[in-house]
Amino acid sequence: MRDRKKAQALAHELVSKMTIEERASQLKFDAPPVERLGVPAYNWWNEALHGVARAGTATMFPQPVAMASMFDPEMIRKIGDVVATEARAKYNEASKHGDRDIYKGLTFWSPNINLFRDPRWGRGQETYSEDPYLTARLGVAYIKGLQGDGKYLKVAACAKHYAVHSGPEAIRHEFDAEVSQKDLWETYLPAFEAAVKEGEVEAVMGAYNRTLGEPCCGSDLLIRKILRGKWGFQGHFVSDCWAISDFHLHHHITTTAPESAALAIKMGCDVNCGNTYLHLLRALEDGLITEDDITTAAERLFTTRFMLGEFDENCEYNSIPYEVVECPEHLALSEEAARRSIVLLKNDGILPLDKTKIKTIGVIGPNANDRMALIGNYHGTASRYITVLEGIQDYVGDDVRVLYAEGCHLYKDRVEGLGLPGDRLSEAETVAEHSDVVVLVTGLNENLEGEEMDQSNSVGSGDKANLLLPAPQRKLMEIVAKTGKPVILVLNEGRPRLIADIEPLAKAVVNTMLPGNYGGDALANLIAGDANFSGKMPFTYPKEINSLITYDYKPCEHIGKQMEGAYNYDAQLPAQWASGYGLSYTTFAYSNLKVDKSDFTADDVLTFTVDVKNTGNRIGKESVLLFSSDLVASLTPDTRRLRAFEKVELKPGETKTVTLKLKGSDLAFVGYDGKWILEKGDFRIQTGDQTVNVVCTDTKKWETPNK
Repeated sequence: MRDRKKAQALAHELVSKMTIEERASQLKFDAPPVERLGVPAYNWWNEALHGVARAGTATMFPQPVAMASMFDPEMIRKIGDVVATEARAKYNEASKHGDRDIYKGLTFWSPNINLFRDPRWGRGQETYSEDPYLTARLGVAYIKGLQGDGKYLKVAACAKHYAVHSGPEAIRHEFDAEVSQKDLWETYLPAFEAAVKEGEVEAVMGAYNRTLGEPCCGSDLLIRKILRGKWGFQGHFVSDCWAISDFHLHHHITTTAPESAALAIKMGCDVNCGNTYLHLLRALEDGLITEDDITTAAERLFTTRFMLGEFDENCEYNSIPYEVVECPEHLALSEEAARRSIVLLKNDGILPLDKTKIKTIGVIGPNANDRMALIGNYHGTASRYITVLEGIQDYVGDDVRVLYAEGCHLYKDRVEGLGLPGDRLSEAETVAEHSDVVVLVTGLNENLEGEEMDQSNSVGSGDKANLLLPAPQRKLMEIVAKTGKPVILVLNEGRPRLIADIEPLAKAVVNTMLPGNYGGDALANLIAGDANFSGKMPFTYPKEINSLITYDYKPCEHIGKQMEGAYNYDAQLPAQWASGYGLSYTTFAYSNLKVDKSDFTADDVLTFTVDVKNTGNRIGKESVLLFSSDLVASLTPDTRRLRAFEKVELKPGETKTVTLKLKGSDLAFVGYDGKWILEKGDFRIQTGDQTVNVVCTDTKKWETPNK
C-alpha cells in the first residue's frame, strides 16, 4: 500500500531546501525545474476523461456519458487501468526524451463527476449521469482504475469540478450557485464524498462558479470545512483554469490579482491552473499571506509527486513499455465498451437485420461518415476510426450493397455554400428509394456541443437553449420516411435532442451517444445481431421543450388527467425515455423479491434478493436497478432514488438470484434545518416490476450535515 506519511516526510525535506521563490514557482500548473535540487519541470495539466487525451496516439474509449450506460463499475475500473497503463508508457518515453510539456504528465484532471441535471448543459457529455449514486459508483471505479493498488500511484486522479457545477456555461465565471442544503448534501456532494472516502482520490479541482456566495476555488466551506475538515482529504487541490482570476475579474470577491492569489492559497488551493499565482510573492510582501501558506501548498504537491514514484528509479511503473499503447488487448476493450454502451430505445421488430434477406442498405445523415461524431471532447488520437458508414460497409462486405448520402448539413439549410436550401435532400431520397432498409444517423458532434470556451457559432458548443434536433435533420427524416422504406434512427450525440415529432417515423431508434473510434463497428455488430444490446439510459431523455426533468422528481398529480387531490408516486411526467431504460434482443422477468428484515433502523443493513430470468432466446446482460421511495416524510420526498445496482449476464432460460444491499442510513434525507434525518415510516423498494415495503421503526437525526 502507498505510504503517504513517508511521501509527506520526503516532500517536507525537499521543500525545506528551496527558497521561498522556488516554492512559489512550483504552485503554477507549469512548474519550472529546480535544477540545483535535481527537480525536473512538471506540468500538472493532463486530461484523460476517456483515454489519454491531447498527447498523441492512445486507446480511445466512449465518452463518459456513454460509458455510464453500461451500469458496470468493474468495466469502468478496467478502462481506468488501461488509461493509466498507457499514460505511464507515454510518460516514460516523453521523460526519456526530455519532454515535460503539457498533457504529458501523470496527474490527470479526470473524472468529471458533476451531475447531468439539465440536458441543455454543454458539458453533460463529460459526466456520467443525472443521478448522484450512479455517478459516485462510476467515479470511484474510474479513480481506482487510474490510481491502481501498487506501492505508488499509477497516475493521480482528480475529481472535478467541486462543487454544484452543472452549468450554465455562459455565466460560469460569475454566477453564484445558490443551492439549498438539501440539494447540496443529497445531490451535488455525494459523488465527491465517495471519491475522497472510497476512491482516495489524490486531487480535487474547484469549479469556476461561486457556491453559496464563495468562489469554489477559494471557499472556506467547500475546501476547508467540508473537503479537508469533514472528509479528511489529504491530497492536493487545483483550480479550474484561470478560475482564480475570476475572483477579481468577474465574481468581484477581491479587487486585485494578489488578493485573489492570497484568498485561494489561504483556503487551500495548491495548484493554480492559470497565472494568478505569479502574484503570490507580491501577496507575501503585502502581508496578505505567510511563507507557511506557500510552503504548505508546495509540500502537498511534492507529496503527490513522491507518491507517484517520480523520484524513484525503481518505481514499479518505469518499465511499462511504449508497446502497450493501442495494443490489441486495449483496443479490444475499447470496442467491447462501445458495444456495451450503445442503447436500443425502440424496436418494432426490424432488428436484428438479416443480411441474407437484404440486398441494399442506405446509410444516410450528416453524422453517418463523420469521425468527429464518434469521439466527444477532451479526446486523444486514435490510429483508426470507424464511422457508422464504414462499420456497416466492413460488416456486410460484398454480400450487401451499401449506398450513402450525407442528406443535409448538421444545422445549416444547405451543404454547399452556392447550393439552394435542401441541396442534398433529393440524393437522400434517391438512396432511400433504392434501399431495402435505411440507417439514418443524426445528432451533433464535438464542434457543436461542449464547453463554453469552444463556441464558434450561434449553434456551437456550450449550452443549448433549443434542444430540438436541428431543422435540416428533422426534414431529412421526414423525406426519407415518405419513401416507405423502414428507417433505423441512430442518435449520435452527447446530449438528448428532442425528437418527438420524428420518432414515430422510425422502426427502431438506437442511441450511440459518443461511442469512441470503434463506434461504427460496434453499431454494425449490434444491429446485425452478432452482439446484443445491454446499455441503459444514464439520464432522462426529454420529450417536450418544457419538460426537462430528472428521474427523481417530486410526486405529482397524474399528468393529463383530472386532478384528484392526491400525490401519486407512479404518475409519469412526459419523458421520451426514462433514465434506466434500454431494450435488448431478449427479455427478462423479475420475481421473488425478498428482504431479510422488514423492520429496520439506521444502523441496519437491508439485504434484498430478486430472481432474474432470461425469458428470451438470446444471451443477454441486464442491469438490475434497486430504487427506494419514502412513502411518508416530513417534507415532500423524491418519487424514487437509485440505491444499488448489479450487472448480470444470463443465458436463455437461465435464472440468477441477484443480491443487493442497502444501509438503513442511506434512506435518510436532509431536512429543512440542513441536517440528515431518517424518519419512522414506510419505504417502498422496487426492482423491475417487483416491490416490497420496509418500515423504519426508529427516527434518527444526525447533528451534522455529514452522516
